[in-house]
Amino acid sequence: MRRSLSLPVVALYGLGNILGAGIYVLIGKVAGFAGSGTTLAFLIAMVTASITAMSYMELTGRYPVSASVSVYLHRAFGKRWLSVAIGLAMVGGGVASAAALAQGFAGYLRSFVSVPTVVASVGLLAVVGAVAIKGIGESAKAAAVLTGLEVLGLLLIIWFGRSAFTEVDLGAVISIDPAVGLGGLFAGAFLAFYAYIGFEDMVNVAEEARNPSRTMPLAILIALVLSTVLYLLVVIVSTTLVTPAELARSDAPLTLVYERSGAGNVAVLSLIGMIAAVNGVIVQVIMGSRILYGLAREGWIDRRLAAVNTTFKTPVTATLLVLSAMIIGTAVLPLVSLAQLTSLLVLTIFTLVNASLIAIKRKGAEHGGYITVPAAVPYLGVFLCVGTVAFQIFGGM
Repeated sequence: MRRSLSLPVVALYGLGNILGAGIYVLIGKVAGFAGSGTTLAFLIAMVTASITAMSYMELTGRYPVSASVSVYLHRAFGKRWLSVAIGLAMVGGGVASAAALAQGFAGYLRSFVSVPTVVASVGLLAVVGAVAIKGIGESAKAAAVLTGLEVLGLLLIIWFGRSAFTEVDLGAVISIDPAVGLGGLFAGAFLAFYAYIGFEDMVNVAEEARNPSRTMPLAILIALVLSTVLYLLVVIVSTTLVTPAELARSDAPLTLVYERSGAGNVAVLSLIGMIAAVNGVIVQVIMGSRILYGLAREGWIDRRLAAVNTTFKTPVTATLLVLSAMIIGTAVLPLVSLAQLTSLLVLTIFTLVNASLIAIKRKGAEHGGYITVPAAVPYLGVFLCVGTVAFQIFGGM
């Protein structure tokens, strides 16, 4: 495949997926769980994601390949079945994520025209699939352009809602809402974690990046820092200007926030919300198809999925399979269920990614990458990921 992606393009590619997944689509749903503790829920999710992102930064420098996690696990444990299972779990997470984003797109689209959710979401997936098949250069560069618009939308909210920073009670922002308790906070954090996924998808285009051992770790760092700053500012504005209950009821939550800020044409935010969802779907389609391609190339699954179209230089069969699963998912499951499923799958994967780095470091494997993280990082990553999943499963009992 062509090495056509530079550091800025890869960083924007990942940033667009992170922003599109969470802040535009799910902020209202997180507020429904965490109440006035929504900002704290995002902070908890951010810490968990950031620790694992550091492990990814070292691993992608060591092994800049398309099958990413599957290869990391194979290098660490040498268990083919485990590598295949996790690779397919990553595809499943991408499928669920794209299906959720397609429904988020439909929610913002209804600000303009009344269209059934299933019609809008399936139509979006079909169009995005055609773009992904056309080529990685076109797909990633389109994602980079759309990311610029996503960032613009968030900056507009921060600017027009800037009065919130003088009105906000910082003590309340970082405290638990007594109406929902600790259970509500961590349920919100579990869902908010979905908002931080994206950097793990970036590593699957490593074989199409220039100088990947340096480009990939730096792109992950840039995307994570920028998304965290934007998230926290937007969440503070949103929960100050609009009550959590109102955010939870809205299909286009940031359009509501923009309207309450006193800004002019609120249709601008609905349009950008649609763009954010489109961008996230593009990245998930690319991610899922590249993992199937990588697994097939290793000979771990049907080799037909490793076929690269001679005209477009993309794995068309793998892309069509991923798109079919996304269409089924968006037609069958509701938004919150899809997001929760994605969080569960990704947290499980993150646990194993951290465990693989622990094993690789203990083996003293040769390191030709660009970044080395302290040995304590992957241990902390395992603890945080397992703890988050355990609390989600057992916390309500």
